[in-house]
Amino acid sequence: MSYSHFRHPFDIARHPTFEPEVKRAILASWASDAAAVPGQPALRKPYVLDRPVPLDDVLAALRSLDS
Repeated sequence: MSYSHFRHPFDIARHPTFEPEVKRAILASWASDAAAVPGQPALRKPYVLDRPVPLDDVLAALRSLDS
């Protein structure tokens, strides 16, 4: 499955059919240092995104799954 149509971490967190474990796995990969933007540690750019997103947004989306 391609996740390229997601533009923001909350698109994943709010997806109506993904199981929580799938959401966590996707968001964890986005939060990974492997997705870090060189020279900008507060940004992440997973290969499926056109533009980077703030790491804080990824972490907020992960925390939203706990509520």
